[in-house]
Amino acid sequence: MSGNQFDLLKQRRFLPFFITQALGALNDNIFKNAFITLLTFKVVSDNATESGLLVNFAAVVFILPFFLFSGTAGQLAEKYQKHLSIRKIKIFEILVMALACIGFYFSNVNFLMFVLFLMGLQSTLFGPIKYGILPQHLENKELVGGNGLVEMGTFVAILIGQIIGVEFVRNFDHGVEIVCGIVLFVALLGYLSSRTIPLTPSVEPDLKINWNPITETFKNFKFMKTNRTVFLSVLGISWFWFFGATILTQLPNYAKHTLGGQAGVYTLLLTFFSIGIGIGSILCEKMSGRKVEIGLVPFGAIGMTLFTVDLYFNNNISDAEPLLTNMEFLKTWQNWRTLIDSALIGVFSGFYIVPMYALIQQRSEKHHVSRIIAGNNILNALFMVLSGAMAIGLISLGFSIPEIILITGVLNAIVTIYIFSLVPEFLMRFLIWILVNTLYRIKLKDLEKIPEEGPCVLICNHVSFMDALIIAGCCRRPVRFVMDHRIFKTPVLSFIFRTAKAIPIASAKENPELMDKAFDKVAENLEQGEVVCIFPEGKITADGKINPFRPGIEKIVKRTPVPVIPMALSGLWGSFFSRKDGPAMGSIPKRFWSKIKFSVGDKVAAEDVTADDLFEKVTKLRGTEA
Repeated sequence: MSGNQFDLLKQRRFLPFFITQALGALNDNIFKNAFITLLTFKVVSDNATESGLLVNFAAVVFILPFFLFSGTAGQLAEKYQKHLSIRKIKIFEILVMALACIGFYFSNVNFLMFVLFLMGLQSTLFGPIKYGILPQHLENKELVGGNGLVEMGTFVAILIGQIIGVEFVRNFDHGVEIVCGIVLFVALLGYLSSRTIPLTPSVEPDLKINWNPITETFKNFKFMKTNRTVFLSVLGISWFWFFGATILTQLPNYAKHTLGGQAGVYTLLLTFFSIGIGIGSILCEKMSGRKVEIGLVPFGAIGMTLFTVDLYFNNNISDAEPLLTNMEFLKTWQNWRTLIDSALIGVFSGFYIVPMYALIQQRSEKHHVSRIIAGNNILNALFMVLSGAMAIGLISLGFSIPEIILITGVLNAIVTIYIFSLVPEFLMRFLIWILVNTLYRIKLKDLEKIPEEGPCVLICNHVSFMDALIIAGCCRRPVRFVMDHRIFKTPVLSFIFRTAKAIPIASAKENPELMDKAFDKVAENLEQGEVVCIFPEGKITADGKINPFRPGIEKIVKRTPVPVIPMALSGLWGSFFSRKDGPAMGSIPKRFWSKIKFSVGDKVAAEDVTADDLFEKVTKLRGTEA
C-alpha cells in the first residue's frame, strides 16, 4: 500500500492508467476549446447572443452520448477486462481525431459538431472504466488519494488543453493545422500508455449484455436506488456537473463581454479554476485523514455557492468590448478578485466531488461499480443537457451571462440543502469535521490496527463529551457508539449522535429496559459486521483518572465473540468539554486547536477479553497525560 497519494504515481497499478486518462482529457479539451474559440472569436465573433447559443449547443452535443449510451458502456466495463477495453477505446480516439483534422481543414461547423458527438461517445465508453478500475487496483485507504489525483490530472489536462486549443487557434496563422497535429500525436501517446496498464480482470465475465439503452437505463436506476446513500450521492455528483457545465460554458462569453477581455483572459479564468480544482482535489486526502470523509462535501458546497455569487457581484455588466490583454486585465484589483473567485470555486469543487466519487466506489457492490458509474453518467448527462437547455432558455429570455452565473450559485445552495436534508449523514460528518478540526490537532498512533473489515468492538477511556466525535472523525470505518443516554441527549451534539445511529444506554438500576435494548442492538450490529465503540468506564471522568471498567464489555463479547481493540485519548482533560473545574461546557472555551493524542493498541481475541486486562491496556496506551 502507498504511504501517500503521490506514491501511487510511482506504481504500475496506477501510473499508466493515470497517464492514459489524463491524455484523453487533454485531447478532449484541445479539440473542444479549439472548436469553441472558432465559434466565439471567428465564426460569429460580433454577435454575443448567437455565439452564446452555439457554444451551449456544442456543450449539449458533447454530452448527449452519455445520456444515450452509458447503460451499455457500464455493462461492457463489467463484462470485459478493463485494460483491454481501454486499448480499444484509445484506438477509437485516434480515428475520431483524424476526423477532427478533416473538419478543421474544411472549417465545417456541422461536421465538427458530429466529431464532437463522437468524442462524447468515446468519453462515454471510458467513463465507467475510469472510476470502476480504481477499486480493483487500490485499497480503500487509497481511494480518496487516487480519486484526488485523477481529478487533479483531469483538470490540469483541461487547463493545458484549453491553452493549446485557444491560444494556437487565436494567435497563430496556421494554428488549426498545428492543433490537428497535436491531437493526433496525443491520441497515439494515449494508446501507447494504455498498453502498459496491468491486467484488470473482468468482474462479471458471464454478464449478458442488454443492448436496449432505455431498459438498461431504468434497470441501472432501480439498482442504484437499493442503496439510498449511494443513489443520493449520485444525484449530488450529477448536480455538480450541472453546476460545473453551466459555469464553464459561460466563461468564454463572460471573459469577452463582461470582463472585456481578449481570448487570453478566458485562458486566465480557466487557468485559475483548473489550478483551484487541482489543489482542492489533492488536499482532500490530507484533510480527510486518508479516509472517505463525506463531511468535506457540505464544506465544498458552501464554498462553491459563496464564490459563485461573489463572481456576480464583483462584475455584472454584459456589454463590454473585448479589448483587454492579459497584462491590462491584471492591473485592477477587481479583476484579481474575479480570478481569486474562480480559483476558490475550483478548490471547493474539489472538496465536493472527490469524496463523492470515493464514497460510491467504497459503498457500492464490487461487481456493480462500473454500472453504478454508468448510471451516474446517465444522470450527469441528463443534468448537463438540462444545464445547456437552461442556459439557452435564459439567454433567449434576455438574461445576461453574469445573471446566469448568479442563478446557478443560488440554485446550488437550494439543491445541496435539499440533498443534505435527505441524507443527514453528510451534515453530521461535516459538523464532526468542523468541530474536531477547529478545536484540536490530533496526533494519531497505530490507527491502522483498527480492522478494515469485519465486526469488532472499540473501547476507549472517557474524558469529555467530544470523545465520540473525535473517534468518529479519525476512524476510516463508520462506528456505532454506545453512550450514556444523558450524553446522547446533549443539545446540538444529539443531532450528530442520532444521525450516526448511536445507541443510548442506562444502568440496570436506572433503566433496565433501555440497557437490555442497547445490548440487543450491539449484538445485532456486530452480527452485521459493523464496528461498535463503547466507553467501559460508563461515565466521563471527574478527576482526569480512568475509572474502573465495568463488566459490560465481557457481556458483549460473550454474546457475540468478536475481537476488541483498545484505544486511548489523551490531552483532553481540562478542555471545554471535560469536567475539570466543574460541569462540562460551563464556561467560555479558553483554548482552540489543542494538541491531543489518539492511540490504538493491538486487538484482543474474544476469548481473552476481561475488563481488568483492558483497563491495563488502555491505561498504558494513554500514558501519564489525561
